[in-house]
Amino acid sequence: MYTWQAMTDVKFNSLGYLHLFWVVLALGGVVAYGFARKNRLLRRLATPHLLASLAGQVSRKRQWAKAGLVLAAMATLVPAISDPRWGVYYEDLPRRGIDIIFVLDVSRSMLASDLPPSRLERAKQSIGDVLDAAVGDRVGLVTFAGTPVLKCPLTVNYGAFRMLLDEVGVRSSPRGGTLIGDAVRLAAKSFVDPMKKHKAIVVLTDGDDQESYPVKAAEEAYAESGIQVFTVGLGDEGEGARVPAKEAQAGVFMQYDGREVWSKMNPAVLREMAMKGGGAYIPAGTKSIDLGQVLYEERIAKAEQREFETSRIEQRKVQFQWFAGLALLLLLIETFMTDRRVVEADSVA
Repeated sequence: MYTWQAMTDVKFNSLGYLHLFWVVLALGGVVAYGFARKNRLLRRLATPHLLASLAGQVSRKRQWAKAGLVLAAMATLVPAISDPRWGVYYEDLPRRGIDIIFVLDVSRSMLASDLPPSRLERAKQSIGDVLDAAVGDRVGLVTFAGTPVLKCPLTVNYGAFRMLLDEVGVRSSPRGGTLIGDAVRLAAKSFVDPMKKHKAIVVLTDGDDQESYPVKAAEEAYAESGIQVFTVGLGDEGEGARVPAKEAQAGVFMQYDGREVWSKMNPAVLREMAMKGGGAYIPAGTKSIDLGQVLYEERIAKAEQREFETSRIEQRKVQFQWFAGLALLLLLIETFMTDRRVVEADSVA
C-alpha cells in the first residue's frame, strides 16, 4: 500500500555519472575539430567553385545536424544512467525481524594478532558482516572485560551502531579481566520485551574467562527468556599468541614473572555455552569467515521472526525512462535523416 505525492525537485542517486557531461563536451570539441580540419583540407585541394561541384548533393548543414543529434542523445543518456528520481510516494511496510545483541570481548588478550590485524578488529569486522546481511533486525552491543557495558541499546539505526562499533577498543571497559558470564547476563536484561522468542545473543571472544559462570548464564538466558546464545571463538587454540602491552604500540608484549604472556582460544567453554544456550558454536579460530553467511543466514535468520510496528518509507519514483526515451528518439531521427542536400530548401534559403 502506498500514497503518491507529486514533487517538482529532481534528485540523482548516482551523481558521479553526471561528470560524463564533460566527456560529451569533449566529444563535441572533437567533432567540431574534425569538421574544421576537413574544410581546411578541402580548401587546399580545390577552389570553392570546384568544391561545390565535387560535393554534389551532400549538405554540410545536415552533416552538422546529424552529428549534433548523436551528441544530444549521448548528453541525454548521462542523466538517464545517473538514476534520476522525482515524485514522492509513501509506502507502508510491515517490519519483521529478530532482536540481536552482540557481546564483544574487549579484554587485552583480544589485541593478539594471531587473527590479523587483531582478534578485536576481526571481531568488529565480523559484526559488520552480520549487519550487511541483516534486514529489519534490531541490534544492540555489549562490550566487556572485567565489567560489562551496554554500549548500544537495541536499535534499527545501523549507521549509529556502526559508529559506536568503530570506537570500541580495549579502553571500552572500565576494568580489566574477562567476565563472559556477567556480559551475557547484562545482554539478557537488555532486551526490551518479555516475549520468549525472536531473540539472540552473539558472543565474540577468545573464550578466556575468570570464573563468571558463562555456561550457567547462557543456560539461564535460554531457559528463562528463550534467548538463543551463539558463540564465536577467535584466536589460535593450539600455540596461541603473545598479548601486546599497549593497543597502539607494536613489538611490546605483556609479561608476568619475567615471561611474555601468551593467550590461547578456549573452545570448550564456548562450545558448552552454545549447547546449553540453544544456539551454535562458530569456531572461527584464525580463519577468515563471513559471519553474515555462516552465522546469520544459516542459523539466526532461519529462526521464527517477530513482527514489529509498521514503517512508512519515503520513496522517489524512478524516472530514467524519460531521458532514455528521448535519447532513443534523437538516435532514430539521426538514423532516418539523410545528409543529402534538399534542393527546394536550399533554393528557398
